[in-house]
Amino acid sequence: MFRKNTSHLQSSLFGIASQLPKAKLKKLKKSKEYDFYRLIFCHINEADFSVLYSDHSSRPNAPVNSLVASIILMQQNKWTTEKLFENIDFNLLTRIAFGLDRLDDTPFCPATFFNFQNRLLAHFVATGQNLIETVFDSLTLEQLKTLKIKTHIQRSDSFMAMSNIRSYSRTQLLIEMLIRLYRVLSDDDKAAFKDLLTPYTKQSSGQYIYNLDRGSLPHEQEKLANLYHTLYQALKDRYKGVEVFTIFKRVYTEHFTVVDEKITLKDSKELDGGTLQSPDDIDATYRKKRTEHSKGQSVNVTETAHPDNALNLITDVAVASNNTDDSEILNDRLETIVKKTPDLEELHTDGAYGSEANDEKMEELDITHVQTAVRGKKAAVSMEIEEVSEDAYTVKCPRQTVHSQKTKTRHKACFDATICASCPLNNSCPAKQQCDKRTYYFDRSDYLLGKRNRNIKDLPPERQKLRPNVEATVKEFTKPFNHKGKLRVRGLFKTMLYAHAMAISINFGRVWRYLGETLGIFALQELILGLLHSLFGRIAGKNQNGLVKINFRDKSCRWPISRRNLNRAA
Repeated sequence: MFRKNTSHLQSSLFGIASQLPKAKLKKLKKSKEYDFYRLIFCHINEADFSVLYSDHSSRPNAPVNSLVASIILMQQNKWTTEKLFENIDFNLLTRIAFGLDRLDDTPFCPATFFNFQNRLLAHFVATGQNLIETVFDSLTLEQLKTLKIKTHIQRSDSFMAMSNIRSYSRTQLLIEMLIRLYRVLSDDDKAAFKDLLTPYTKQSSGQYIYNLDRGSLPHEQEKLANLYHTLYQALKDRYKGVEVFTIFKRVYTEHFTVVDEKITLKDSKELDGGTLQSPDDIDATYRKKRTEHSKGQSVNVTETAHPDNALNLITDVAVASNNTDDSEILNDRLETIVKKTPDLEELHTDGAYGSEANDEKMEELDITHVQTAVRGKKAAVSMEIEEVSEDAYTVKCPRQTVHSQKTKTRHKACFDATICASCPLNNSCPAKQQCDKRTYYFDRSDYLLGKRNRNIKDLPPERQKLRPNVEATVKEFTKPFNHKGKLRVRGLFKTMLYAHAMAISINFGRVWRYLGETLGIFALQELILGLLHSLFGRIAGKNQNGLVKINFRDKSCRWPISRRNLNRAA
């Protein structure tokens, strides 16, 4: 049965706050953990999680805000589960972050914490909704409104989130899967296939591979092909509901094929990045990006980037298989991003996000797509296409500008062949020679592509270099990775939990630092006003525009409270 946690709103008469001296209590209330409690913990909407619990009268749930806060703090501080509970039990500041006022309170046990994550996963599988993402969205929306952050301009980038899995060779993966299948077989089936499986099950897959000669690999792979086929045919009816057998079946279908009634191993060129990389993470895919090899998922991050913002916040996080192109991820998320920030007008990305589908969707949503680089080879001769009206364009080459003509399926621009003949770019021109003219054929996608490529040139210089700063945000996400550059978790959903919990943490850190600086400025203002009062005379007060009127003996003046004036006065 779902029940909200409101116990943290009522302080205990003999709680932590009542036992600390005033100096320490003041220091505690300036801590990051106390602000986490105020800005994050107290704003978690527990009602969103009521779908995880029964509607019938039953034992109440553990505090949802404490469970969600635990996921966030674990990622923020790189804690293991053991370290999390150690801090909850013995770290005073951590207890403050959870709103725990009494030293004998424990919000939940390890089993409850794991069960909560399993409930989140089951809900995601059933509905496609990640409730931690819901928390991120609601917190971010509130932060954007409260701090009046402009969302007209945003930027996006992605990074590879490598799964914490072992790297298997193809043959080792096939053997490892046999060992795991053997563990779930019934005693009768183990006895039936003992002679076939014993050579593999009496040692680890790594040890078996270590003892193989390179020259014996083809023969070994042939044996594995026959063994896989035999096991699959014999067990497919009895074990079709068993998870390990489902993975075994996937490996069987991905790596083997039947040709002329003979089972054979597929050529390695037939395998793509979507084939199983490890039985420990069935969601992990393989991708090679430039010189970087990755097995896991891809995380796409979008954040505000308006030059007038005092700070920028992450507005959207998306997780997909890492063999999904960045342009496809963005295409899937554009409508979601616009729903969160309806005033989005300009999106800055790198060259990987450009595509015809994105051009069309950006135009539909009235978003200017600004790319710092263009994917693909640069054209030798640039054709600038401008839209005059519906189905009417002007096309400009280095020597001529002409109006387009509509054809049945496309548009064409006809250039004067005599002018083209003297052009030094004649041999590289995409326009084709036709009798007394040269004709360039194009459609609307070519116009949108050219427009996207020119967008960055139309911006003022200070807005042409907004995108690179998002790479610093990416580094904040990847900082908790282990020494091998891997996540500490496995699986698509665990990666999603990590990504959204880290986004909440990063946004909180930015808000916390910003408020600290702002409060520092306010304190400096009061100090300077006090000095001015003692040195020059009476302070008449402030008006509604933030102007301070000071009487300097026989004269008075007004000056605005600003960082520049404060520094000047100091």
